[in-house]
Amino acid sequence: MGIGPGCDLKRASLYPKPLRWLTSTRKISLYLSLQCKSASITVRKIVKTDQAPAPVGPYNQGIVATGAMLFVAGQIPLDAATGQLVGETVEAQTEKSLQNLKAVIEAAGSDLSQVVKTSVFLKDMNDFAAMNAVYAKHFGDEDAPARACVEVARLPKDVLVEIECIAMVPS
Repeated sequence: MGIGPGCDLKRASLYPKPLRWLTSTRKISLYLSLQCKSASITVRKIVKTDQAPAPVGPYNQGIVATGAMLFVAGQIPLDAATGQLVGETVEAQTEKSLQNLKAVIEAAGSDLSQVVKTSVFLKDMNDFAAMNAVYAKHFGDEDAPARACVEVARLPKDVLVEIECIAMVPS
């Protein structure tokens, strides 16, 4: 009995025996994601543990994600129409970089709520608090993606910030 192209529940016997601890719902979801090449199921689950330091900003310790994934190249604060740099402050440049990131994500059929990981590159780590304040307006504390933020020696076009991400694309 199939449930869709390329999906055959008769193959459920292919489960490895150690997966018995999973609930039936999780087994089905895992089975579909592993066995059904045509299934477009996306799952986004926030991981929190007190065994690691709590986040110190609008991000989470980890995200479990399955389904179609979008890897967005680093976005810098350029105007799409003119190619010109937008903003002279890290706040203005962060806002424009996030708008550009959002545009790419939406063009792929997703949205910021589906972002599972961001990487922020700052020219000067002293700008962290200012960047973080703008970033927090786009990603709330509860469902924010995992994040890394590093200082770099130089960025393209000598901008102050660049942001890249990984997002899920719902079916």
